[in-house]
Amino acid sequence: MSAVNDTKFTPAVFLLTGIPGQGNVHLWLSVPFCFMYVISIVGNSVILFIVKTDPTLHEPMYIFLSMLAITDLGLLIATIPTILGLFLFNSREISLSACFAQLFFVHSLQLIESSVLLLMAFDRFIAICNPLRYASILTPSRVAKMGLVFVLRSVAVIFPLPFLLKRFRFFRANVLSHSYCLHQEVMKLVCSDITVNNIYGLFITIVTVGLDTLLIILSYVMILKTVLRIASPAQCLGALNTCVSHLCAVLLFCVPEFSLTLTHRFGKGSSPLLQILLSYIYLLVPPLINPVVYSMKSEHLRARIIRVFIK
Repeated sequence: MSAVNDTKFTPAVFLLTGIPGQGNVHLWLSVPFCFMYVISIVGNSVILFIVKTDPTLHEPMYIFLSMLAITDLGLLIATIPTILGLFLFNSREISLSACFAQLFFVHSLQLIESSVLLLMAFDRFIAICNPLRYASILTPSRVAKMGLVFVLRSVAVIFPLPFLLKRFRFFRANVLSHSYCLHQEVMKLVCSDITVNNIYGLFITIVTVGLDTLLIILSYVMILKTVLRIASPAQCLGALNTCVSHLCAVLLFCVPEFSLTLTHRFGKGSSPLLQILLSYIYLLVPPLINPVVYSMKSEHLRARIIRVFIK
């Protein structure tokens, strides 16, 4: 019997899934999704506009914040068509090529976000532990080179994933569990041995997000040691206060990232609804909350935003 008549073949499309068993309320669910997208896009765009137009904000900390905003906007743009298409118009089909392209951009941008958070931790480390050399270490050209290196790193390690998937045949059951494409999800539909993909995917997570998280933790250990040597409690609190917004951004990124990765790879008996909820938190919450947190915690940035809107 041929493979086509069996359970194995290469489908023309994958079928996306919204909230299982809640198809009748997808139109209503599209309202909060649209609201989150609009707020996220406006918030990150305002951050970019303020930093670009105000010369006093052309400092490494705000340049890294701009990089974070661009990455978040990229994630939103990469996923808007499929998520809103599903919830608004019940458009479930996505071609293989479009799915592979989407997972490439989603995973690349997630790794870029991890890299930017590491650069922001390095910025705080230099500002607190070696303030006299801050300007000489984080020069504009060096900031640009670091950003470029991390972008190239992220693109290079994700680039093989679509090609590793494209060589496989898939089961007839071509239904994905989410409303956008993830490498972990597409792998589940492969009817061949996926050991190489599994190992490579885990390797990427460890040497990028895992390593970045470890270096961020190390940076904060060094920051804490430096801060504790400061005699004045007020100075200690002032130094730590500059790190609060970055710590919030790190937690918003790392907790859903690792939770979703572990659930997909090791949580065979976990609830599908939990995986779907984690996937939306992983994708939509950081771009929504990051501009709010940084605007609230950065007095300089907040003052510029207020001035723009008052005008």
